[in-house]
Amino acid sequence: MSGPASTSLPRAGGGDFEQIATDLADGILTITLNRPERLNAWTGTMGAELRAAFDRADADDEVRAIVVTGAGRAFCAGADLASGGDTFDYRAKEQADADRAEIVPRDNGGEFTLRIFESTKPVIAAINGPAVGVGATMTLPMDIRLAADDARIGFVFTRRGIVPEACSSWFLPRIVGISRAMEWAATGRVFSAQEALEGGLVRSLHPAGELLEAARAIGREIAENTSPVSVALARQLMWRMLGAEHPMLAHRADSRGMFFRGQSADAVEGVTAFLEKRPARFPDRVSDGLPEIMPGWQAPEFE
Repeated sequence: MSGPASTSLPRAGGGDFEQIATDLADGILTITLNRPERLNAWTGTMGAELRAAFDRADADDEVRAIVVTGAGRAFCAGADLASGGDTFDYRAKEQADADRAEIVPRDNGGEFTLRIFESTKPVIAAINGPAVGVGATMTLPMDIRLAADDARIGFVFTRRGIVPEACSSWFLPRIVGISRAMEWAATGRVFSAQEALEGGLVRSLHPAGELLEAARAIGREIAENTSPVSVALARQLMWRMLGAEHPMLAHRADSRGMFFRGQSADAVEGVTAFLEKRPARFPDRVSDGLPEIMPGWQAPEFE
């Protein structure tokens, strides 16, 4: 068995963060990027707090789905550029850590997207306004993206003299195809929510005042009707199989999944509830661990 163990972490809906806010209601954890005066621009503190919030969510069985949105009129305007031309020069930052002085520093946007990739809870992006740079790439490992109809999105890295980050070269082509991904990355232009919809980046567009409720409605549908453990395993299967070289790997994994879940209390309850025409009450908990359906699967080390 593997998966998040129960911990003494504060509850997922705790409010002890500086640059994000969290709220847990009806099984849905809403995480709000909360620097509206800076258009929710990304900082190292925000990245660390987001990773901590996801750690708490995985450890909290009350959390059935996560919605990520922004405070004010923006989702996230990208990296905070307060440092000017030195914003992306990580050498000075690394010199403070003598033990890592010779190591290429990790991109903290990528640390967050990798954390989302490992989440046991489904993640929904409610892109309420401009989402640029890391504000766009952070949404790519989220399972479902909705946007306000006036939102603007941009993978602007080539216009800043840097490269697409946050593992976006892995995620973006898998979502929209290589041609569209390369167009957006090479031009670095900011485009409309409508173009994002046509390109398959977002699921649907909504008036700004209705966006968050639309995202939460999807979360409630998950929370009210599905087995938490089955959803967590389905999420693993879907994302990990994007990089598989043959469908046999999926066949092995889902065969193991069917074997372990077929004998679970959840499977008994799911079938019984269907036959009795009543809502299911699934007893299994993600925090008790997930069956190992992909033996040997592990993420490569950062080198």
